[in-house]
Amino acid sequence: MVGAARTQATMPHRSTFHYVVATSLSHSLPKVTSERSGWKIAAKESGNQIDQSKSANYPEGGIMRHSDQRILTTHVGSLPRNPLLTDLLIRDEAGEAVDKAELRRQSELAVRHVVGEQAAAGVDVINDGEQPRVGFQTYVAQRMKGFGGESSRPRPRDYADFPGFAALMRQRATRRSKVSNAPQAIAEVVYDDIAPAEQECRLFRAALEELPSRPADVFMTAASPGIIATTLLNAHYDSHEAYVFALARQMRKEYELIASDFVLQIDAPDLAMERAVLFQDKSIAEFLEIAEIHVAALNEALVNIPRDRIRLHCCWGNWEGPHMHDIPLAEVLPVLYQARIGALSLEFANPRHQHEYAALKKAKLPPEILLLPGVIDSTSNYVEHPEVVANRICEAVDAVGDRSRVIASSDCGFGTFAGSELVAEDVVWAKLRSCRQGADIASQRLWGTRS
Repeated sequence: MVGAARTQATMPHRSTFHYVVATSLSHSLPKVTSERSGWKIAAKESGNQIDQSKSANYPEGGIMRHSDQRILTTHVGSLPRNPLLTDLLIRDEAGEAVDKAELRRQSELAVRHVVGEQAAAGVDVINDGEQPRVGFQTYVAQRMKGFGGESSRPRPRDYADFPGFAALMRQRATRRSKVSNAPQAIAEVVYDDIAPAEQECRLFRAALEELPSRPADVFMTAASPGIIATTLLNAHYDSHEAYVFALARQMRKEYELIASDFVLQIDAPDLAMERAVLFQDKSIAEFLEIAEIHVAALNEALVNIPRDRIRLHCCWGNWEGPHMHDIPLAEVLPVLYQARIGALSLEFANPRHQHEYAALKKAKLPPEILLLPGVIDSTSNYVEHPEVVANRICEAVDAVGDRSRVIASSDCGFGTFAGSELVAEDVVWAKLRSCRQGADIASQRLWGTRS
């Protein structure tokens, strides 16, 4: 039987993945320096140490659930928002006058709705669908001081290489929240009011109380320092590195707040996607050096949270495009393994990355990390057949070598930015139901009994 027991994983030798910082970067891109001498060593040390006095603040017995008796299901985080909430969020981000009480009320109703729908679809590990947020990372500009003006973020290489595709995307574009034109850092970033984050946690807890039974586990997302820095661009700090570490120090407050109640998911598409966006003119070696800086900053921000309360999502960008410049998973895995986390969420359902389980077989997942493989696509309205889902789950188990360390998931979110949903809401619930059905089929294959 595949993966009947948890197996020891082998880490690749770090010396085979050492890269030299680029001596110079394009003036149009973030300046990356080595001003924090010894940051790699510090990151390694912080990745293995936890402030035990802080650990006591986290829920007793709150370690991340494993698929011990059957394959559990989850998703990446964002879920579609209704038109009314979407309109309020976009207008609020744009600085228009909105009824704040109505925005809070609609956020509460939306959280209750998506929590109930996840439960009805049979999702085991659920969240609040990021309903109160205008974007998976751009919400930070509304919670922290130091942001203003407008960033000028480059388009992915897909848009330059395929002008017909770019034209098609422009035709499809509707009113949505800020993406490439989000605010930028114009002063020191400061997170001195966590009330909005506390309110979001309260809304989620209240919605959970209304469920007839408690889900297997619950999580909440937060943006990584790296994805914030590569979206809300730097116009204040001397270097990209200084900016990333400044963000990490501030985001630590939100991370620890979330982890005190829920499993914390860090959304870090910067660790793969940015190779084809902000750092598209860099070599693979240069990009990986930057990604290591991002992981080092993240580890500092997570130092007081037990790693088994943390899952990390990494992807290549949640758009239905060619993706011909995506960096291979084999290149980024050693960097991802530097993160002090308990679970890793990766794309495997879409056509550009379905083959990359081979990378996991060569560079085995560390034994302390679970895999959350994407087994349903987040950009297509096709509903995957349960047998297809089951096949994908079994392939993931084969790559990991341990059925208990695989939780079936989606490739990415279904509501990354308000107004930019690619999959219809009713189709999203059908996809999640199919994921549950496929997980049941896979469980029967892997355990020999019906779940």
